[in-house]
Amino acid sequence: MERVKLDFPAEAVIHRHPLTVRVTDMNYGRHLGHDALVSLLHEARIQAFAALDLPEWDMQGYPSVVADLAVQYQSEARWPDGLTIATAVPEPQGKALTIYQRIYQADSQQVVATARINQLLIDRATGRPVEVPEQVKQALSHARYG
Repeated sequence: MERVKLDFPAEAVIHRHPLTVRVTDMNYGRHLGHDALVSLLHEARIQAFAALDLPEWDMQGYPSVVADLAVQYQSEARWPDGLTIATAVPEPQGKALTIYQRIYQADSQQVVATARINQLLIDRATGRPVEVPEQVKQALSHARYG
């Protein structure tokens, strides 16, 4: 089996968000389940964009949708582990925001998982993807703190 390899762009980090593994996030293997991990990623991502005044439902007039998601698991997280999720967004090219997220154990900084999300901004009238607006690009470039 060939594993997904995701290179996390640490220089493009725009936000760090603390979260805790809840007991309801556990799966039958007694560790963080995939469905819960996707929800934690979404929470951290929405917090990152909200901190830039770019809510996912209105990024300079365009709602966003997730086009795809890839996750590479690197270690386990269990209840009640404290986590930190770093969100990184390299400079957008064309019609996609490529968002990387890395989940760390808060105390040891051990990597739990790395994810890549491609997100598109959609024209409400046509339902088609649009180019990433310059204001979004500028907000992202000013937010970098590595």
